[in-house]
Amino acid sequence: MTVSRRGFLGGTAGLAALGMVNGFGPLGTTQLAFADGKYDGDILVVVSLRGGFDGLSAVVPSGDPHYHSNRPTIGIPGSLLFKLDDMFGMNKALSALIPLWNAGNLAFVHAVGQKDPTMSHFEAMEEMERAAPGSNLRSGWIERMSGATGPGTPFAETSIGSATAPASMSGGYPATAMSSLSSFSLSGSGDNDRAAWHTALRKLQHGAHDVVMKPALTTIEALKTTQALASKTYHPANLASYPDNDIGGSLANVAQLIKAGVGLRVAAVDCGNWDMHVDLGLPTGGWMFDNLTGLGKALAAFAQDLGPIMDRVVLVTLSEFGRRVQQNDSLGVDHGHANAVFVMGGGINGGKVYGRWPGLADANLVLGNLKGATDYRTILAEILEKRCGISAHKVFPGLHGSRLGLASAR
Repeated sequence: MTVSRRGFLGGTAGLAALGMVNGFGPLGTTQLAFADGKYDGDILVVVSLRGGFDGLSAVVPSGDPHYHSNRPTIGIPGSLLFKLDDMFGMNKALSALIPLWNAGNLAFVHAVGQKDPTMSHFEAMEEMERAAPGSNLRSGWIERMSGATGPGTPFAETSIGSATAPASMSGGYPATAMSSLSSFSLSGSGDNDRAAWHTALRKLQHGAHDVVMKPALTTIEALKTTQALASKTYHPANLASYPDNDIGGSLANVAQLIKAGVGLRVAAVDCGNWDMHVDLGLPTGGWMFDNLTGLGKALAAFAQDLGPIMDRVVLVTLSEFGRRVQQNDSLGVDHGHANAVFVMGGGINGGKVYGRWPGLADANLVLGNLKGATDYRTILAEILEKRCGISAHKVFPGLHGSRLGLASAR
């Protein structure tokens, strides 16, 4: 397990220190011990499509005359797309999302990029999660979001899908990272002796300074909360059915935390396997088609499971960069620049593809890549302002420009 104040993992008997936890009051003993009454904005769920997501295969610019000439084999004909508008069609592998689109709860933003693009996975993701180009800030943007909302529960910033918190959560506020609810446990303790471990750890903290004692005791309570949730078979509401894949399991865990009222403010979810240099697949099947199918089913199940709760949740997908416009000789696509972003939730003005389309003519490309016409921070800024009640200037220094109108004010 990992419950960390970034940069410090350790503690007693395999217990990961939570960091300087202040202002929680008496520690509860139930799974709802961490209900957070200080924050009343929407819960933000950030799905990181790691590896470089090919937005041109998901939200297809079929109305651009240069699309098919650049992708003669892997390009998707209009007859195999769900039409979004005169320019774009959605890959039918994402057909599970059609009801959300029709209901106005799903929007896309195309040609989304970073201010300073790079084709290095590590550098691009680091810059995206820091989200402060041209500044000396080294904290993550989710961490700065926490700074703008004040201290929360141990679950305020929660990462699921990886035992390591993303760089977007780096900084001084506590964050919780786990591969899954079921795997979140004390190292070295089994099911039969877990209670004894907790008792021993509590005794070890007796008389300790608050700086040491509070993180340890709060971590134990956080463990009890996740274990209580994981001990019972989760039954999604509204006949929702999550796909049997990593993203489905992670989003099911996020839904559990939301329903449990543990004070979740922002969840970061990892979804990898998008680095398709070779054999991306054909329009009707293959690597990309299968991945999109799994992603679409997971997102749809999450929305269906939450039902009316989704009115207070916003989910956004991000990826470090898109792919080149032209297919390569291995029937894949190499690292590119601008991309498509999915935004979904009850407060989203959906049923529309947002953003200025730069076009795919050679003269409009940047080194063979789709030009970034919308800074990804603009999307996040609008969500923070209109749905989370947070000043974007506190989170994204130096960001200027108008908003897209993709979210409604609460």
